[in-house]
Amino acid sequence: MNITILDDYQNAVRTLACFSRLAGHDVTIWNDHTKDVEVLAERLKDTEALALIRERTPIRAPLLEKLTKLKIISQRSVYPHIDVDACARCGVIVSSDMHPGRPSYPTAELTWGLMIAALRHIPREVAALKAGRWQSTLGTGLHGRTLGIYGYGRIGSVVAGYGKAFGMQVQVWGREGSLERARAGGHVPARSREAFFEECDAISLHLRFIDATRGIVTAADLARMKPTALLVNTSRAGLIEPGALAEALKRGRPGMAAVDVYEEEPVLNAGHPLLALDNALCTPHIGYVERSGYESMFGSIFDQILAYASGNPINVVNPEVLKKS
Repeated sequence: MNITILDDYQNAVRTLACFSRLAGHDVTIWNDHTKDVEVLAERLKDTEALALIRERTPIRAPLLEKLTKLKIISQRSVYPHIDVDACARCGVIVSSDMHPGRPSYPTAELTWGLMIAALRHIPREVAALKAGRWQSTLGTGLHGRTLGIYGYGRIGSVVAGYGKAFGMQVQVWGREGSLERARAGGHVPARSREAFFEECDAISLHLRFIDATRGIVTAADLARMKPTALLVNTSRAGLIEPGALAEALKRGRPGMAAVDVYEEEPVLNAGHPLLALDNALCTPHIGYVERSGYESMFGSIFDQILAYASGNPINVVNPEVLKKS
């Protein structure tokens, strides 16, 4: 099969052990990123199987209609970037391993790393030391402080466990199901939404990004946070009201933010509002970008392609296509 992999920014896919599963197939890998439909159509004109890395490239009807040889799109996790209905119309199978019940430990670990790095001003201290300055800030510890988890799911529950291990008091907010799981896990739901934002010293967002959660964290919520508090978002930028976080940081509530996700990615403009702020610690959406995580993700993606090639597609999210073939 002609297989194309898009957006391999680090040129990492060929270094993975699971890449050997594609031996015997014609594989093309693109390392740069483009959303230009005409450019993508040219790159993918002979592609039969398209492997996507999360939500990096949107696949919509105008592109799909140009890809007459495309048979399957293989990826992992949620797929808001794929027009599944258009895929069905074009006869393209979408296979996506939703990996139920498996937390993303790499994302949880990055969340915790960002929290410590921001509160202890680690990037600033590293830069100061390289510039010949010794001890230029006074950081904040975690023990005895209150950690807020907004969304107690597969990742939020792991981060809550990290907080408990570090001696933090953990409060949880979210839908009733989330609060019930938190109680079962030995954690305390916040008294109210308002109290959650007002009382927590660090808040980490771990909600699924769906229509109901779009902009669920408002400017008013952020304004309730302490001037010493930290907001961490390694989930999705769209959970926060557009533009609200940068404005809130300028006003000093919350006092800091650590962010791994953005409204438009990749961020290639150094003038991005968050990058201009000293109280924002920003990383380039690397929560899941880690070798063991990549082996697991691409292993699933390649297995889905091979299953299709053998005539037994798996994890199909638009099974109506199978009835047409």
